[in-house]
Amino acid sequence: MTTQISDVITTTKTLAESGPVAEAFHSIIRELTQARSTITAARPPIAELAEPYQDYLRRQTVTKGKEPLYSYVGSGIGNGPLVQLADGSVKWDMINGIGVHMFGHSDPDLVTTALRGALVDTVMQGNLQFNPSAIEAAERLVAEASRSSRMKHCFLINSGALANESAVKICFQKNAPADRVITFRHSFAGRTIAMVSIGDSAAGRVGIPITMPVDYVPFYDPDQPETSAKAAVARLDELLERYPGRHACFAMELVQGEGGFNVAPREFFMPLLERCREHGIGIWADEIQTFGRTGEMFCYETLEIGEYIDVVTVGKLSQVCACLYTAEYNPQPGLLSATFVGSTVALYVGQRMIERLRDGGYFGPDGRIAGLQKAFREHAGALIERHPQWFPPLEYPGGHTSTRFVDGIGGMMRLTPFGGKRDKIMQALHTMFDEGVIAFYCGRGPFHIRLLPPIGVMEPQQFDDVFTIMETALAKTASS
Repeated sequence: MTTQISDVITTTKTLAESGPVAEAFHSIIRELTQARSTITAARPPIAELAEPYQDYLRRQTVTKGKEPLYSYVGSGIGNGPLVQLADGSVKWDMINGIGVHMFGHSDPDLVTTALRGALVDTVMQGNLQFNPSAIEAAERLVAEASRSSRMKHCFLINSGALANESAVKICFQKNAPADRVITFRHSFAGRTIAMVSIGDSAAGRVGIPITMPVDYVPFYDPDQPETSAKAAVARLDELLERYPGRHACFAMELVQGEGGFNVAPREFFMPLLERCREHGIGIWADEIQTFGRTGEMFCYETLEIGEYIDVVTVGKLSQVCACLYTAEYNPQPGLLSATFVGSTVALYVGQRMIERLRDGGYFGPDGRIAGLQKAFREHAGALIERHPQWFPPLEYPGGHTSTRFVDGIGGMMRLTPFGGKRDKIMQALHTMFDEGVIAFYCGRGPFHIRLLPPIGVMEPQQFDDVFTIMETALAKTASS
């Protein structure tokens, strides 16, 4: 058994286990539990707080140079899926910072974990000076990743985009002099210069130079499964013939996030993976958004394709981000480094969240995550049945239409009213916010309402209240 430094009698251990500290923690959590227990449902703002709240928003607009998408300023407390804003209103948080807050708001266990982390030395840890928690966090990720893949090593870093930067650098170095990247159409990889070069979003790189040649393969279309699968293989074959030996990696979002919560079966990926293996092209799985959400810890586990993955990136729910890679893709010294790994609190809380997901009955066909997806689909289906006029056929580029109004996987959920027209979807989202549900959008035509509920604490029956509010908001949108 490996001895942890925290098991040895050190000053840190003495402090963490002292009676006064333990009592202080207990007192804080007791008061927190009492305070959060008053937050039980969505409610409107408090009139007296309207002007101070608007002042916050004005200050944010001045500082940032543009208005925020939502008038969201948190108060600093919530209760699981519910969050209280600084104007006293309470809303159902169904987006959670685009999936960051997996266990919602003011979770007593995570607050306790954060308090322990806050006692430890420095606020931030880095690649030059770090504590045992950084080593343990990396070990935990490797242990989880290697169960069904060849992952061997882990580089921690403090953002998803930089984890993705690390991944593409590893692939370029391993497969030099290859200088091209393959990815799927409608992909998203982050907002650094390199990542907007890879992501398939013209709006995300206006005025930005393209830093590397990137080739795009069509993603799976569930309305045309055989045709789309053949088109993806044909396009990959064309690229391999046109640029022999030039591709360093295939960057794969196994579920497309910003692109529309687009899901594909294992059968779609397999011929693409086999061809990449035959041609020595690295497979990089971008799981920044899918990590912990698709019914298993990693989406490649859900799809049973872990043996093909050379590099995987994770983030959001893990609190600190990471790039994991096989022994074959272990880069040379000097390629990867950064001042920050992440905050000590984030390292503590991220590990605890992964532990709870691993041990709490969340995964598998009968797990809590699958139960939430089932409840979402049942509520969405009932809504569509009650109001079919809100759900005209969706028009996709290329001319085909679809009645697939509900999609996603696990804790990634989407609903598409009003034909997916951007102006109506945005209007619906703002009305939902005003009524008490926070969501976001994804896709680029059609556009979709996107939900990333806090699957660590969300209960299926809580969709009753969420959909009641959504129905009211959609009715107001439809009549305007």
